[in-house]
Amino acid sequence: MLLLAVVARLVAIQVLDSAHYTKLAAAELSVTVADPGLRGAIYDRNGAVLAISVPTKMVVADDFQITHPVQEARVLSPLVGVPAATLVNQLRQRSGYVPLATQVPASAGNKLAADKLPGITLLDTSQRDDPDGALAQPLLGQVHSSGAGASGLEYQFNRLLSGKAGTQTLLESPAGLDLPQGTALTKAAGENGTGIELTIDQPLQYVTESALGDEIAASGAQSGMAVVMDTRTGDILAMANLVKGNNGLGLVAGTSSQVSEAPSNLAVTQPYEPGSVFKLVTFSAALQDGIISPNSVFSVPDETEIDGSTFHDAEQHPTEQLTATEILAQSSNIGTGEIANDLGEARLLAQVNALGFGQATDLDFPGETAGVLAGASEWEPTNIVSLPIGQVDAVTAMQILDAYNAVANGGVLVEPRLVQATIGANNQARPTKASASHRVFSPAVDAELTGMLEAVVGVGTGVSAAIPGYTVMGKTGTAQIPEQGEDAYVTGAYMASFVGSAPAGNPVLSTIVVLDRPTPIYGGTVAAPVFSKIMSYALHRYGIPTSPGAPSQVPAPASAAADQAQDVT
Repeated sequence: MLLLAVVARLVAIQVLDSAHYTKLAAAELSVTVADPGLRGAIYDRNGAVLAISVPTKMVVADDFQITHPVQEARVLSPLVGVPAATLVNQLRQRSGYVPLATQVPASAGNKLAADKLPGITLLDTSQRDDPDGALAQPLLGQVHSSGAGASGLEYQFNRLLSGKAGTQTLLESPAGLDLPQGTALTKAAGENGTGIELTIDQPLQYVTESALGDEIAASGAQSGMAVVMDTRTGDILAMANLVKGNNGLGLVAGTSSQVSEAPSNLAVTQPYEPGSVFKLVTFSAALQDGIISPNSVFSVPDETEIDGSTFHDAEQHPTEQLTATEILAQSSNIGTGEIANDLGEARLLAQVNALGFGQATDLDFPGETAGVLAGASEWEPTNIVSLPIGQVDAVTAMQILDAYNAVANGGVLVEPRLVQATIGANNQARPTKASASHRVFSPAVDAELTGMLEAVVGVGTGVSAAIPGYTVMGKTGTAQIPEQGEDAYVTGAYMASFVGSAPAGNPVLSTIVVLDRPTPIYGGTVAAPVFSKIMSYALHRYGIPTSPGAPSQVPAPASAAADQAQDVT
């Protein structure tokens, strides 16, 4: 009877309930691991690859299963790129899990899989590859060793690019060792990440970085920024951020000296006092309110005193009778202050906000700053001059470009955009939404501003920004750099800039160039020529017709003192 009972129980366990107990046993000897999908690629506006993940293998050894370490090391060495002697020492360890090599090319991994070496396991991994090296690195960003986005667009769109990981269940001993006789019990495929197609134009990005890098090297500037924007759509066609020297983040190709990619996207993360390019705030508001016309005449001395502080133009001059257009073209600080005084504090502050300063853009880029503004509560009597000439407030290069692009866009401010489409698993592009926009100038005011900004390039401080065959409008800036933590400025340190658009009659592209601590210091001398190089290439690349009546040769400035020094604030 006891024997019958034992037999009956065995039958129940081994036959009737076998599936149940097999499942329990498998659970004791199984482990579920992630099977990551391939990270989505990043493309330029024309489909050129800027960043892509390449499938690789990680080679892991279970040294408890290896009985011939010398022989296996000889086979492994040429495939994983590790010396045989090093591999022998690793294979003789007794830990059960020894990573031998990472980022092994898939071809070598397939060869290893075919060899079926005892104790060797291959795990799926991937390696992020940038075909153009460091090009646009501050914009694209980097990934962690784990494959997750660490900075830039890689970080901002990490969830989209990463996709969805799959899983596979493997046999494993209670000690945590892979069992060689088993294959995956279950496998759920992951989903590859979604790619993104940027608005960036790869060839224009290269030219922009090369032109900016050459000027950094020539002028000894600490860093530089340059952004090119499509006037109508707000699409950013190039965004360069460079620093002097070799910082290990990637040297810029095509430059005459060592210039590297910046550690961050300075154009949106680094606020600075903009100097004379900020005069757009005063002139646009005064024109909009009918306080001035382009031909309004002002009596302009070379200095004025407000609340015990003396403000002056960059060089001494007798009292002059200047039109509003001449004040802007010569970048007179005193003349600008007179217009601002007629405008008043409240209207000035309102125009600062209307042009987008103090607000982050729609880019939502990691680390982007809204800038620092002096509002009504921080207002001081001297601000009526210092704010209009680009002191007091700290803004970004991207915000300055947005404001000037509004002039180029008929008075409509359009938000910048970096991603124009997402690329799904079927390689189909799905366009992103168009940039938001709103009117900030009336068409009549915009036409007046256009003419005044043309004069800056035609006869004023921005003559070096001229482009043969095209009309250009824009503004120079040469701004003192504040002393950190002090109510003073760094002696001899300036931010030099030029921002403008072309062709002036029907603008297609807008560009800003900013250099930190160059020599010479003037925006019209160092930044304007870079603008000219970049814009000249871009206009020809996109087949933009020349401007009727535009000079075929670029006029040389009369002298640095006459054409540039007036710009300093």
